[in-house]
Amino acid sequence: MTDKTADLAGPGIGDYNELEKILPGDYQSLLTPRETMRALFAAKRYIEENLCNELNLMMVQVPLIVDVESGVNDMLDRDGSRTPVEFHISNDYDKHPIDAQVVQAATKWKRIALKQFDCGVGEGICTDMKAVRKDYFLDHDHSSYVDQWDWERVITKQERNLKFLTGVVQKIWKVITGAELHVQELFPQLKHEKYPNLPENLTFLHAEEILEMYPDLPRKQRETAVLQEFPAVFIYGIGWPLADGYPHEMRAADYDDWITETVSETGRPMHGLNGDILVWNPVTRRRHELTSMGIRVTKETLEQQLKMSGQESSLALPYHQAILNDEIPLSIGGGIGQSRTYMYLLRKAHLGEVSVTVWPEILKDMCRKKDIFVLE
Repeated sequence: MTDKTADLAGPGIGDYNELEKILPGDYQSLLTPRETMRALFAAKRYIEENLCNELNLMMVQVPLIVDVESGVNDMLDRDGSRTPVEFHISNDYDKHPIDAQVVQAATKWKRIALKQFDCGVGEGICTDMKAVRKDYFLDHDHSSYVDQWDWERVITKQERNLKFLTGVVQKIWKVITGAELHVQELFPQLKHEKYPNLPENLTFLHAEEILEMYPDLPRKQRETAVLQEFPAVFIYGIGWPLADGYPHEMRAADYDDWITETVSETGRPMHGLNGDILVWNPVTRRRHELTSMGIRVTKETLEQQLKMSGQESSLALPYHQAILNDEIPLSIGGGIGQSRTYMYLLRKAHLGEVSVTVWPEILKDMCRKKDIFVLE
């Protein structure tokens, strides 16, 4: 397996000996555990309120479990390597049973929910989503417990372009940078000379452009390199095979549109109407992903992407049929990692400082030795 092949899914660092070298050895939290919780919920309130205001969203309830037969669970990738937790509900002495899955994200459910909540063009929903991803390697910024602001908004056919996508990303960035300033007003110790604030503006780059800049590097190393020059970037076009034969990262075939042909500002042909926001984390001194988002597939691009991925059998599922039959609206949406965002804004070295979940003893011992307070 080549470095580039191994790097596609990004489930974590993958080795605790390597992680021990990566965790900072000079770390001291700027907040106590009590202050951390107060700052965390201040950031949560700010982001939810302002995200809804900027994108015209309303907060709605979101499922933790879904029916397997619905096809609405997020498979995260297109190689089948990250499968959801499944269980059988024997309901009514197994006369009316349900085979259920714990959601990995609410990506597909949200698009159906737009119709359920009667959202018109320019309107959308935001959720306080909780999920389980059992196939992650548990390191400093990957956890089996996932919390996201999963959001979705109805768009027109004419808005399915890079300019519209870019405008939405800029509004989200305004919310994230505003949240940073907000928590620093409440807890001034967070404004620290060791940890510069996020830049006011994002740098927008295509995955194709980054590959040209660093043609011999695997994806994570390319991202690390580009973040040395631009500390906050949005990478367009994640999922389409690049010039070296590999996609920047694997993406599921049935939500983001990564196949549509586009044109860059310089007139260069590109592919994809999706992308990620990544920042340089001065605490961990590593790349740090905050959000993944995109304009969603049409019935035409759904069929094309499933064919490329060898998953055409999925077209029979209710969710996919709803797209094919124009029963749910065109949309744009994404997931902003809550704990990932708190970790960055509160200058933390580990997700476990802002999120309560399970960690192996080897990792907890490692953190104790480095003065990283992991919540139990």
